[in-house]
Amino acid sequence: MEVFLKGEICLKITSVNVRKIEKEDSRMKGIASVLIDDCFAIHDIRIIEGDNGLFIAMPSRKTAVGSYRDIAHPINQEVRKMFEDEILEAYKKEEE
Repeated sequence: MEVFLKGEICLKITSVNVRKIEKEDSRMKGIASVLIDDCFAIHDIRIIEGDNGLFIAMPSRKTAVGSYRDIAHPINQEVRKMFEDEILEAYKKEEE
């Protein structure tokens, strides 16, 4: 899937790798790494089982006050959906 941003920039996910996590009583189901345009990688994207199904959580770190802040994340809903669709599709293929 490609997403065009600002009419000129094209963003394409060129590779998704998923590692399943099989712990009982854990909401985290896997970890994904995404390669964008064969030149930029994002690691440690979590695949989580929520109340309404699977969703992704971008890599984050704990701040000095104890909350968490994303290190890398999509800026708009269109790009977030692209990431989620590609990662969850790769996760489902791993289940087969």
